[in-house]
Amino acid sequence: MKASRRSFFRQMSAAAGALSLSGMAAKAASFEVADGLKSLQSLDPITAAEDELSWAAVRQAYTVSPSIINLNNGGVSPQPKVVQEANDRYYHLSNEAPSYYMWGILDQGREPLREKLANLAGCSPDEIAINRNATEALDTVIYGMDLKKGDEVILTRQDYPNMINAWKQREMRDGIKLVWLNLDMPTENADYVVKAFTDAVTPKTKVFHITHMINWNGQIMPVKRLCEEAKKRNIFSLVDGAHTFAHMDFKVPDFGCDAYGTSLHKWLCAPFGTGMLYLRKERITEIWPIFTNDNPRGDNISKFESLGTRSFAPEQAIGQAIDFHNAIGPKRKEERLRHLKNYWCEKVKDHPKVKLNISLKPDFSCALGNFAIEGKEPGEIATRLFNDYKIHVVGIVWENIKGVRVTPHVYTLTSELDKLAAAIHKIADS
Repeated sequence: MKASRRSFFRQMSAAAGALSLSGMAAKAASFEVADGLKSLQSLDPITAAEDELSWAAVRQAYTVSPSIINLNNGGVSPQPKVVQEANDRYYHLSNEAPSYYMWGILDQGREPLREKLANLAGCSPDEIAINRNATEALDTVIYGMDLKKGDEVILTRQDYPNMINAWKQREMRDGIKLVWLNLDMPTENADYVVKAFTDAVTPKTKVFHITHMINWNGQIMPVKRLCEEAKKRNIFSLVDGAHTFAHMDFKVPDFGCDAYGTSLHKWLCAPFGTGMLYLRKERITEIWPIFTNDNPRGDNISKFESLGTRSFAPEQAIGQAIDFHNAIGPKRKEERLRHLKNYWCEKVKDHPKVKLNISLKPDFSCALGNFAIEGKEPGEIATRLFNDYKIHVVGIVWENIKGVRVTPHVYTLTSELDKLAAAIHKIADS
């Protein structure tokens, strides 16, 4: 087995510089993808996480750059070829007769797609709206809630800027009060986070805005406990799940949240500009849609999809992304992503000048990681990693989080993370 694995990686290395594949090679690559998925499906998640041969085969499903090591998948993830091809196919079909194929044919696929997304999310299709990204999903709720002057919203300085800005606009426009928490991160103390929220509650508190995974460093928040605390107090719980849906294995209703918004072009690897809103059935009538239909106070989730003309191609190609995700298996994917983060972190954590800004415990982190080097600015480190080693990461300076974010994906190989670790050591020693 070891000999065959060495042989495989020699073949992979020899082909690394190729920019395109011949027809026969493409068929071979396709076979390797199917073979790798079949191999992973036969393994338990923990064992599968370390099976480099199978993941190297899965890599063939992506059009990975041969010259850049992309470790900024947290911004937006690439799509497997099957998703890219579906998107292209639907787009070209639409152009044959737009009003017929878009509205008469492709639009008929929305309800089956809604069912697939609901199955992945673990909820009823009546609670899923399909949109363009987490910002649109969450803004729908933020702007659609009936809040009045003096009502309070608890959120953190570490939340995503688009959400912060949406709440600030409501503060300016409607006179609501934003109650800010500035959390020390990373933390392995869920009680600390829960207490910070509950201590800030007053009789005027109407909303907990909860980021499931902090995008700056990968900190996982105790969402279920926070939603439970909100429910006890009749407080609306709004969860930003941009970085966790199809990243970690869970069912959205298990958190007990009232609403959950996410982008599908991140960890699900769906087409760019695709997203989803989950809204608990009994809350639908309470939320005003941004783009309204003829019944804005109705209980039909589709009232949040009255966007006018839009491209149906990326929306329908979400289905292929779900199929690919399920072929890997949600839990196997989660464990592989966590393994990759821990892999590079373990290789650099003992360097005296390197500081990890993320926990290595599974309850508090998964794929996203963040590190700092003593005496060096995050932007400087990120620039050197790209210029000297062609490793693409992002420097982060946000509130009390300062470091370089590293985000691998399922197509990332540990051999690439070896290069990252070696580069970090060289930069730290310089």
